[in-house]
Amino acid sequence: MTATDVAPARPAPSAAVVGRTVSYKVPVALGVLGLAALVLFGLLGPAGETTTFGVSGASDLVRIDPLELPSRATAVVLSVVALLLAAYSAVVARASREVPVWLVTVFGVVWVLAFLTWAVAGKSTSLVSLLQGSLLLAVPLAFGALGGLLNERAGVVNIAIEGQLLTGAFGAAVIGSVTGNAYVGLVAAPVFALVIGAMLALFTVKYHVNQIIVGVVLNVFAVGLTSFLYGSVLKEDAARLNSPPRLEVLPVPGLSQIPVLGPVLFRQTIIVYLLYVAVVVVSVALFRTRWGLRVRAVGEYPQAADTVGIDVERTRWHNVLLGSAVAGLGGAFFTIGSVGAFGEEMTAGKGYIALAAMILGRWSPVGALTAALLFGFADKLQQVLGVLQTPIPNQFMLMLPYIVTIFAVAGLVGRVRGPAAAGEPYEKG
Repeated sequence: MTATDVAPARPAPSAAVVGRTVSYKVPVALGVLGLAALVLFGLLGPAGETTTFGVSGASDLVRIDPLELPSRATAVVLSVVALLLAAYSAVVARASREVPVWLVTVFGVVWVLAFLTWAVAGKSTSLVSLLQGSLLLAVPLAFGALGGLLNERAGVVNIAIEGQLLTGAFGAAVIGSVTGNAYVGLVAAPVFALVIGAMLALFTVKYHVNQIIVGVVLNVFAVGLTSFLYGSVLKEDAARLNSPPRLEVLPVPGLSQIPVLGPVLFRQTIIVYLLYVAVVVVSVALFRTRWGLRVRAVGEYPQAADTVGIDVERTRWHNVLLGSAVAGLGGAFFTIGSVGAFGEEMTAGKGYIALAAMILGRWSPVGALTAALLFGFADKLQQVLGVLQTPIPNQFMLMLPYIVTIFAVAGLVGRVRGPAAAGEPYEKG
């Protein structure tokens, strides 16, 4: 008897495994970007210049001196690291046939640092200010993405996030101005957004109208309604109806003085802290509770959910209204959290970027927040580089957030799919 006779036979690979092909789309894209960084930011970068990054604020517990780095050398080193990460992504893709998100994220951070080193050569900028502004600009996107996620997990596609953000911003401005209290305006924002949410639920859940068409129409309706009220009411008495107080910064004692992380995470307004809470609550509710299991069942297979006694229509109604209220909180940022007044179409397409953040985040709360931070960083970056008068054309910088949105959704989502029943009306047999 030989060893071959007693050795267990290995199972033959399935046809699905044998037939799978390795996709090098992501590694090739990362390699091209890394090579472009090496040539443009490193080898062709300005010689003899120094890039200065501020990493500490005046109220930090520990003061850290600004980092002064040789621009060309630093960009070359970072570009080489990016190329090594691209090569490693090819090895991972060959082994597991899918590049993990964390690897792409690390590559993105390294590539952006190389870009910043080149763009800020001979100048200085504050990393703390850049990160803090990125978080603020991500707030409405994250709330909008969470609202859309709650809808789609129940099977309703929410294209109307833009309208919910806009009506939320309008409500926060008006009520905050009338009462003279920003916190009352913050409470009013989700209530106003429920107007759009109720109409979305009525037409899609009750009357089974195409969800995409209804969402687009509701966005147009929100723009028209708020523009009309702004021109005919708010402009006439702006001092009383469109001058809300802004939310005050509430630093967390102790934590807000930690270098870098303190000012970014714990020296914010209440709306940012509400975002932290919302991400945790939605994550636990969707994936750790019976309610979340029922919602996900309705979004995946409503016929089966109905069979076991789950009221599909009621569940969708509740989730559409809840998601609309959450998106409305994001709308409050535009007025009482940032500008301090309502303006026509001031959301400027952020609802559609929030929808992209939800997709890029793979329909999970933490993923949606991460994607929103990416888009917020792109938005803040174009503002910072515009002020510094970098060699990049201003028109391109204005397009940057939307370019990032397109490339992120097209290149990073991959084969991930949303809830199976999203967009499909359900009629009880």
